[in-house]
Amino acid sequence: MHIIASVFINDDEPGLHKDFDNWLEGLAPHEPISRYRHNRTGEDNGDAHLKRTIMGREVVVAVTNGRLDFGPWEQIFYGEFDGRRPKRYLIKIIGE
Repeated sequence: MHIIASVFINDDEPGLHKDFDNWLEGLAPHEPISRYRHNRTGEDNGDAHLKRTIMGREVVVAVTNGRLDFGPWEQIFYGEFDGRRPKRYLIKIIGE
């Protein structure tokens, strides 16, 4: 539950993880930090806010017979785009 973190579902494959890193860094590179107006407030994480917006902040997963209803390679991931802050995680279960 942090403004610069993301939760998403995808394939748990190391090459894909690196592809996401490269793709996000290409879309919103960290350096130079002067490119982001947000960083004029004393922060240096303008890129992290943009990356989180692209990746989303929550997922919805069906549960069938007490098990997550995933495809064979799907996993839930937590993406942190500015790792210097304390975190709090929240999981809500809605339904019967």
